[in-house]
Amino acid sequence: MKISDMLLKKKFVLSFEVFPPVKDGNIESLFSTIRELEELKPDFISVTYGAGGSTRDKSIEIASKVKNEFNKEVLAHLTCVQTTKDDILGILDEFKKKNIENILALRGDPPKGETEFVKTEGGFGYANELVEFIKSNDGFSIGVAGYPEGHIEAPSLEADLINLKRKVDAGADFIITQLFFNNGDFYRFRDSTIKTGIRVPIIPGIFPILNYKQVYRIASLCGAKIPSRLEQKIYKLKEKPDEIEKYGIEYATIQAEDLIKNDVDGLHIYSMNKSYPAKQIVAELPYPR
Repeated sequence: MKISDMLLKKKFVLSFEVFPPVKDGNIESLFSTIRELEELKPDFISVTYGAGGSTRDKSIEIASKVKNEFNKEVLAHLTCVQTTKDDILGILDEFKKKNIENILALRGDPPKGETEFVKTEGGFGYANELVEFIKSNDGFSIGVAGYPEGHIEAPSLEADLINLKRKVDAGADFIITQLFFNNGDFYRFRDSTIKTGIRVPIIPGIFPILNYKQVYRIASLCGAKIPSRLEQKIYKLKEKPDEIEKYGIEYATIQAEDLIKNDVDGLHIYSMNKSYPAKQIVAELPYPR
């Protein structure tokens, strides 16, 4: 089922994000995790690319298995990184053959070792161009990324919202947000999208902190701010990994509960390829099942 249809039929959708493992031997472990996540009855599973568009073939393999063997709806990521229009056409054809009908269209990050995104000759430089191209090839529901605190490369929040509207106007059906740790940032973002004329569902992305160093690395990559209260707490616990994980799950659960009370369209939980945190969070949530 297309996610756009789900969002019309359901008041709330639940999804989890996974990524291809770095080592080939860990793929079966990932499939075990996905089976455990399935027990939580998500509406779909999102499968990312590796950094810079790497692991593309592995991503498609995982997405196909989720869809065709696990019989769970899947959202496959697709980026502009190091791809031509012909490459994209080939990927879209492969998606169709594998019954994959939901795509998260992204510009993507620069390949490893590079600091700036460079458009591939014969490819796309912006996500809205990719969205428009996918839309011209019928058969897909298209999601795009939203940034409650603004994209790290955007000169301002206002400029980033204009870019987001370009993606929606090009044919995006829904928005999934980057992670954030202050719900106020999401609510301001949601209000601003309405004022900008964006009228598609917005699914907030929730990231449970599981590791002290990891959260700073990920936050720096995407430009997410860590509130001082949260930062002070995890700093005190930095030598106690079990306690950090426990607190990270509690914090994410409180975030999720508040979002649900404020009528979000769903929740997208960044699982980091672990089922335990997602299980702990979802068990406490008062969402329609």
